[in-house]
Amino acid sequence: MDEILDVAELVVDSGFEEAIAWLLRIVGILCILAGIGIWLFVDVTILVPIGLIVLGLLLVAIPQVLLLFLELA
Repeated sequence: MDEILDVAELVVDSGFEEAIAWLLRIVGILCILAGIGIWLFVDVTILVPIGLIVLGLLLVAIPQVLLLFLELA
């Protein structure tokens, strides 16, 4: 866990935090759209689309929370 925090601090110190946050947000939006598309057009159990939608929502929301946490720590 300490290694992950060290890498995150290195990213914040290098100035790439906004680029990585936007990259995670874009991946999150793609996961949400994929989940909706799978739910509408593919006959699979409901767990797969719901999982993708929840993962997408987390990827959209978490970068801002992580950046705030790293600035406070």
